[in-house]
Amino acid sequence: MQSYQRWIWQLPEWPELTFDAEKLQAHLAKARYAQGLLLGKARAIGLEGLQPHVRDALTEEALTTSAIEGERLDPQSVRSSIARRLGLDFDGVPSTEGKRHVEGLIDVLQDATLNTQSPLTVDRLCNWHGALFPTGFSGMTRILVGELRSVPMDVVSGPVGRSKVHY
Repeated sequence: MQSYQRWIWQLPEWPELTFDAEKLQAHLAKARYAQGLLLGKARAIGLEGLQPHVRDALTEEALTTSAIEGERLDPQSVRSSIARRLGLDFDGVPSTEGKRHVEGLIDVLQDATLNTQSPLTVDRLCNWHGALFPTGFSGMTRILVGELRSVPMDVVSGPVGRSKVHY
């Protein structure tokens, strides 16, 4: 029985992943068709009717993205923060405003999902990095923010002294 791999870096072939474009073509066509239907419905109800769905999608993306790093964010706070940014009312739950790392994550997700026509440049990637690590630290480790990596990256989990290097 094959075990379920939760993260891409857990795949045995990581990081030398390959794909079969022919096999993906039908799935991409279905996704593109669904996207067209969604855009048509959004135009019919007006873009303001789409905002709660954008909020929910961005919230889910923020929660799953942070989970990859082992960080659990409060879903209501993230949803509230995104609603505030989109100009939506949201049940008076406190937002994550002031929590720089969460706000930075939301900045990156908004840019990546709402500006898909913008080219993915090194400058844009470095700006995202700066938004994700506004203090210059990842946990207790100082990092070079907004620069390309100059040393190999290790993904490590577990307590100090009993840590496990994943790759």
